[in-house]
Amino acid sequence: MSVKEPVLQAIQRLPNDIDFRDVTDEIALLAAVQEAERDIENGRLISNDEMKSRIAQWSAG
Repeated sequence: MSVKEPVLQAIQRLPNDIDFRDVTDEIALLAAVQEAERDIENGRLISNDEMKSRIAQWSAG
């Protein structure tokens, strides 16, 4: 599937009274999901426990 197809599908699902910012937010979300899926496929993951540890470090410092 090309990038254009899911973007057009997302735009079709959006209400008619949205503004340009809403459209760009929706496209940004699609891009983020696609990037996350590629990361998963390539094994670029961390566990929930590791992420909790990182967040705790950020909060403490």
